Amino acid sequence: MRVAVVGHVEWVTFVRVDHPPTPGAILHGSEAWDEPAGGGGVAAVELARLAGRCTLYTGLGDDPVGQGVPAALAHLGVTVHATTSVGPQRRAVTLVDPAGERTIVVIGPAQAPAGLTLAEPTDAVYFCKGDAEALRGARQARVLVATARVLPVLQAAGVQLDALVHSAADPSERYTPGDLDPAPRVVVTTEGARGGYFRTADGQEGRYAPVAPLDTTGDAYGAGDCFAAGLAFALAEGRPLEAALAFAASRGAAALGRRGAHGR
Repeated sequence: MRVAVVGHVEWVTFVRVDHPPTPGAILHGSEAWDEPAGGGGVAAVELARLAGRCTLYTGLGDDPVGQGVPAALAHLGVTVHATTSVGPQRRAVTLVDPAGERTIVVIGPAQAPAGLTLAEPTDAVYFCKGDAEALRGARQARVLVATARVLPVLQAAGVQLDALVHSAADPSERYTPGDLDPAPRVVVTTEGARGGYFRTADGQEGRYAPVAPLDTTGDAYGAGDCFAAGLAFALAEGRPLEAALAFAASRGAAALGRRGAHGR
């Protein structure tokens, strides 16, 4: 299966800290490490796990960090097609507390494609960042899944999504029926440890059950994007919707057992 992600990459410094950040606190870190991550990086590596390889369409800075991203992701099965912009690669600092929750500080603007033509026939694309022309290009794929984090782009593009994924708890992922025309074939609302629910364009509704992580030593970074990537993969495989959602939930749960973005 040929799969791809259209999205952004952040070069992330993860720091494991002794307690959640609070105003005025001094935190102590027990370890730190760096990885290419962000929504696009996380989802591309997840799809590479599932399909054997994945193509990532993104934007990169012209500094050594940005230009080092393709080689870093190649080791994880990801081929990068990137436009280069003048300036440094977007970076982030992610604090991971003892409960595995993450606090993310991003530095610099997101870098993502402006316009897009898929390099090869593609079965599934997960879209998490880019402009309206990039989304129209991504619609060349047989299955297109997107996050509500980029709702204004989805509205401007005017293409039908096979699935829209959004979080019931995250204000940046709010979606109300009628926000998109044409309506997505299915809207999936995630509720974390409670699972989530779906509604199809023809009015069918239902819930999917949560999946408990087999390994609880990881953290919450990237679980949502792994869920969405897993959903795109399962739909492209031709699984019925409820089976596809169960598979996606298992991929989100697996992410909770990984250290940082990729579990290295």
